[in-house]
Amino acid sequence: MPGTYSRILLHIVFSTKHREPWITADIAERLYPYMGGIVRAEKGVLYDIGGIEDHVHVYLRWRPDESVSGLMRTIKARSSKWLHDEFPSLRGFAWQEGYAVFSVSKSQEEAVKKYIAGQHEHHKKEDFKSELLRMLRLHEIEFDEKYVFD
Repeated sequence: MPGTYSRILLHIVFSTKHREPWITADIAERLYPYMGGIVRAEKGVLYDIGGIEDHVHVYLRWRPDESVSGLMRTIKARSSKWLHDEFPSLRGFAWQEGYAVFSVSKSQEEAVKKYIAGQHEHHKKEDFKSELLRMLRLHEIEFDEKYVFD
């Protein structure tokens, strides 16, 4: 077969360092489009992005010739620098070291988008720690809880 064909759909979740509530509505309004630009610059396709003050959910299509870890390193580094440059009061801002990434079936795309869009409502009932642990278990990802959070 002469070509490479793929549809690698990913739901990626990551938080601010120590889950500090840095991402206000005003910040998110500018940060999320900026992060989408990073994904596009890296030749990915952003389908949805959202979250609350202490974490972000990203739903995207990624390419088969590059690693997810490389993408996440780029997203975090560039968005952190941008936040520090654009908002001098956020000099203390940082992302957590890791992230969680889940594969998404095309048939579940609308459910993932609805989940991301409903983050503010969802987090009135469940905090980020509980959410992430639930998602890890749901996807049967092996982990040691003492190493999940910084």
